Amino acid sequence: MKKNREINLAGLRRIRLGSRKSKVTKKGFALKRGGGKSFADFCSSMPDILAARDIRMAAEAVVRARKKGKKVILGMGAHPIKCGISPVIIELIEKGVICGIAANGAVLVHDFEVAYSGKTSEDVAEGLADGSFGMSFETGKFLNEAINEGVRSGLGLGESAGRWIIDNCAGGGAASLFAACSRFGIPATAHVALGTDIIHGHPEADGALTGEGSLRDFRIFAESLKGLHGGGVFINLGSSVIIPEVFLKALSVSRNIYGKPVGFLTVNMDMITHYRPMENVLKRPHAGSGGRGINITGHHEIMFPLLGWMILEKMRPKRA
Repeated sequence: MKKNREINLAGLRRIRLGSRKSKVTKKGFALKRGGGKSFADFCSSMPDILAARDIRMAAEAVVRARKKGKKVILGMGAHPIKCGISPVIIELIEKGVICGIAANGAVLVHDFEVAYSGKTSEDVAEGLADGSFGMSFETGKFLNEAINEGVRSGLGLGESAGRWIIDNCAGGGAASLFAACSRFGIPATAHVALGTDIIHGHPEADGALTGEGSLRDFRIFAESLKGLHGGGVFINLGSSVIIPEVFLKALSVSRNIYGKPVGFLTVNMDMITHYRPMENVLKRPHAGSGGRGINITGHHEIMFPLLGWMILEKMRPKRA
């Protein structure tokens, strides 16, 4: 039987390691903890590689945007609230970092419940078995009434909820994102798909008013996007469908009327990668527009506080 022939490596062309292009160098490696004790020391010690580089770039872009007077807008789903990061978002609102919030309808529900009772997130499987899922009296009655009253007076869903929470919840709804936006006079918009949120199954729900308020919020959101032009930042936090779809349509409307925004940064933050955020947040908005997108994958309860603290640390005045 004939033996299979091996390739002869004697003529292999090789190159010197020093002349080879390498994607990773040790100057980008993490630093030893050493004597560093501050959060700034921790940030400086992170590797300048992959996700660590991306989150640092995102933080730096947010700080640059605010220094230039450009907007930083946060789009979000409800899961981040259930991960306990509302205080971080509220601090970024209070410090003038976040200039607007665009949320799906579930954010209204969880934000209201945290402000009203200090707790949220029921056991869906357990409640579904006997039909008690989504049947919280206060959430269904009061949040729908807040929406109905606010929309009748010309408000969108987000501001309707924010004002009601300030007026009716203990401490003026200090734990509420919508209340914080209302206090600081920045847009908080809610984008609802009818039937997706527990309050739609209650008798106080009015589809016409909910739809009118959500459409009003879409127009408010589209108007606010022009503030991203030339260096702003849009962050999509934990929304895999609603906010990426709303963002793309609102962006098209804004560009149709104003010719902008272009040249801004988008950041997608989620625990896993989804199709729509990758296309509608990170890729399509920047086709031929000079902008770029950054994807940061990880648990909300770790990654967003890390980003938020990095931003606030970079905004602190330098000591003489």
